[in-house]
Amino acid sequence: MVTQVTKGIKIIVTPCYLKDQSQPENHHFLFKYRITIENNSEHTVQLMRRHWHIFDSSGEYREVEGEGVVGQQPVLMHGDVYEYESVCNLVTEMGKMHGTYLMERKLDGSRFVAQIPEFELAVPHKLN
Repeated sequence: MVTQVTKGIKIIVTPCYLKDQSQPENHHFLFKYRITIENNSEHTVQLMRRHWHIFDSSGEYREVEGEGVVGQQPVLMHGDVYEYESVCNLVTEMGKMHGTYLMERKLDGSRFVAQIPEFELAVPHKLN
């Protein structure tokens, strides 16, 4: 689990290897990650967009960008918590991700970028 706070928006990431859904013999490694977003700022905010940077240990790099997360653009008032899960596939046993959320303050429409902390994606035996 890793955590980062930007302008009162706390983002917690918990990754997990999905052994039963992976196919190592076909270079397909699937990872789930749970994101928890806590609004500890004094403003009501809405998550507008996401931008991911995904790396694997073979040197492959890709970006994923789009509106909201898992089909939603959640609004969080002060003290609200929003959680979701998503998956990422790699062609190797190890990689990492980090990114940003574009957030909008509902009071005045101003926008800012909340950092998603870098986290590792690794088949458990690779970390020993």
